Amino acid sequence: MSRNVIITGAGKGIGKACVEHFLALGDTVIALDIDENSLASLDNPDGRLLTYVCDVSKGNQVQQSIEGAIDKVGEITVLVNNAGIQRYSTVTETSEEEWDLVMNVNLKSAFLCAKYTLPSMQKNGKGVVINVASAQALMSQARVAPYTTSKSAILGLTRSIAIDYAPHIRSVSVCPGTVDTPMLHDAIKDMENPEAVYQDCIDMHLSKRICPPEEVAALIGFLSSDKAGSITGQTYRVDGGLGVLIGGN
Repeated sequence: MSRNVIITGAGKGIGKACVEHFLALGDTVIALDIDENSLASLDNPDGRLLTYVCDVSKGNQVQQSIEGAIDKVGEITVLVNNAGIQRYSTVTETSEEEWDLVMNVNLKSAFLCAKYTLPSMQKNGKGVVINVASAQALMSQARVAPYTTSKSAILGLTRSIAIDYAPHIRSVSVCPGTVDTPMLHDAIKDMENPEAVYQDCIDMHLSKRICPPEEVAALIGFLSSDKAGSITGQTYRVDGGLGVLIGGN
């Protein structure tokens, strides 16, 4: 049975991989992204992809996009809160504007999309909210204060949704480690030696590889399926073993 699936940050990286994964399952996908060109590049088999240019940190845009999608396709079954940005700074280096930007895109957007999607799931009698957090919700590195804070808060939001909307609606967090996305390459491209930084990223993981976004999408696809019907309020890491091994001999 096909489902109606909302995916944010859908134009690139993990979001794009999720779009392709759910379309391949035969679902109808509602793709939200602030980048119109990225949305335009997505394949649209059989007209089952609806795209909305949307700043998901803005409540009026989120409400308009989601309500418009519901009017076209019917009730929503799955929400994948994937939109996110990365900024590198300490608490004292971070401006108030930068802090608010990261919190709004990474955290407020998940709240807003859930706020306007959950009533449809309640009407439908079932639903799943998947929140894409990060391995840095569970550990951290230097100079990522706003990012790691926003991703840690996503885990609390996930638990709250799972509790407040049980038993028919589930909520799960997914915490990727380093993933081979445009965000990663944008983050390292201006560094002194991007190739060495990329290799360092590989070496941090027990798997000694950078995770392709399709693997994260596959986990999200499983967690949103009826086969994961007893999984809710939990956090799942897809991080190549990042953080399992304590440094030293």
